[in-house]
Amino acid sequence: MTTQLTLTRQDLRRLAITRQHLAKTERPPMLDVIRDLGCVQLDPIRAVERTHLLVLWSRLGNFAEADLETLRWQEKALFEYWAHAASMVLTEEYPLFAWGMRHRRDDKRREARYQKWFDEHPGIIELKDHILDRLRQEGPLFSRDIETEDHMRYESRWSSGRYVGVILDYLWTNGEILTVERIGNQRKWGLAEGFWPDNLPQEEWTAVQACRYAAQKAIRALGAATEKQIKVHYTRGMYPGLTAVLKQLVKEETLIPVTIEELPKENYYLHAEDLPLLQQIQAGDWQPRTTLLSPFDNLICDRDRTEAFWDFYYRIEIYVPATKREYGYYVLPILYGDQLIGRIDPKMDRKTHTLHIQNVYAEPNAPKYKKTVREIGQSVSSLAKFLGAKQIEWGNVPDEWAALKQSG
Repeated sequence: MTTQLTLTRQDLRRLAITRQHLAKTERPPMLDVIRDLGCVQLDPIRAVERTHLLVLWSRLGNFAEADLETLRWQEKALFEYWAHAASMVLTEEYPLFAWGMRHRRDDKRREARYQKWFDEHPGIIELKDHILDRLRQEGPLFSRDIETEDHMRYESRWSSGRYVGVILDYLWTNGEILTVERIGNQRKWGLAEGFWPDNLPQEEWTAVQACRYAAQKAIRALGAATEKQIKVHYTRGMYPGLTAVLKQLVKEETLIPVTIEELPKENYYLHAEDLPLLQQIQAGDWQPRTTLLSPFDNLICDRDRTEAFWDFYYRIEIYVPATKREYGYYVLPILYGDQLIGRIDPKMDRKTHTLHIQNVYAEPNAPKYKKTVREIGQSVSSLAKFLGAKQIEWGNVPDEWAALKQSG
């Protein structure tokens, strides 16, 4: 019979940080990091660096982007698909995402919306078929090269821009086409059947199999999680029958029910395979480190969970007018051991090779030790090196961390 565990928020923070390779341990292989995260979000904003690179830097330090490109395009160990957002996901987990593709194709409400749009815009079906024909005949093409003679434009609830963009998104989420290469933010599209490696797993999963796998993956990545937290993590919104699946996994003793002392009304789940790691952490085997996190980092992408466990309110302000921003355009939280103690507002000037730290903010009761300031400074210097910056320019810094201006 499964026993209910009682943990503290600190226990869970440390377990999540360790499971996500943010504790001080030996540098793991890149693919192992992505495997344990489950997915790494993609986003085109490069005020500092693209988020997928920042997420990996936070865990690996100064790594070679070429190694990631090899994993993606030569070894094809990763592909781009929808997880909790558009992300890099594991090819070895293709049966899960193939189920997601079928689920989307079979979603009657989704198909009805698209069919309505097709009906309202004559020629769209022909355009879709034309795009597929071009990819069959010419091979992979960049988005900019997939043009139509009349350059039709359309603003829709799914995306904005050319009709072509909406159709590409439709074909991608259906699993008919994939990104087969990227140069910067330019995607090269190809037929999915031409991308996959020879060892692609071919099993067809049921909805229950997909939910069982994804739920366990999300829980392990989060350390422990509630049903609500599972639903918005990893394969966001794609957990059919989750309540029954969790109940069955507890019955099988695959999952352990957990109560958090500070949050007694919430029901959490811990994966049984992580119990030994949790016990090691509770026994004092915990190696804290300091780093900076992307706004889209897997550890903090669930803003409600972040606030509940770190007392850290965070919202990205890229869409907020500059005069109304509280902290800055692309602010990176500071992870210090198992605490989020502040945030920096950086901007990389690639013309002058300068990393500008426009503002630094300390949370209330943030530590003021020399060690704290030194480790924050080392993290900023590490980021600068990764970005290729030759110098760091400091702006506003809290008085208690004033010595930061002497670092870098």
